[in-house]
Amino acid sequence: MERTTLDLWVGIFVVAGIGALVALAFKVGNLGTYNVRDTYQVQAYFNNIGGLKPQASIRSAGVLVGRVTSITLDSERYQAKVLMNIDSRYQFPTDTFANILTAGLLGEQYIGLAPGGEEKMLAGGDTIKKTQSAMVLEDMVGKFLYDKAAQESE
Repeated sequence: MERTTLDLWVGIFVVAGIGALVALAFKVGNLGTYNVRDTYQVQAYFNNIGGLKPQASIRSAGVLVGRVTSITLDSERYQAKVLMNIDSRYQFPTDTFANILTAGLLGEQYIGLAPGGEEKMLAGGDTIKKTQSAMVLEDMVGKFLYDKAAQESE
């Protein structure tokens, strides 16, 4: 009887441990519970999205206001088209800036919204026209090295 009770408790702890690992994986993978019923969808075009992924967060002043829905290549513009669902509790002016930012030095990438000054607000289906692409670390290092070489040759 004692052996059965011990096996039962070990099984419970194993299942709890697996559940904790799954919850941690969802948290780290940015797949947490962001289930807002009321959203509106906007789009933006970027020259370079870096490592931005679907389900990436959209933040304004550090507050989670939405998620990236999908990322595709627009074959007419040759730019990345990013569809975003934004919580309808948060309204942004039509001249809002959308920047691809990085959490920390090498962290995950997300979209940061900086509201403009227009009185008219974005609605479902609108396009955010003012965007700034991701800063690619390799490009920055290459520019730095090129500038250093150019300075030394003078």
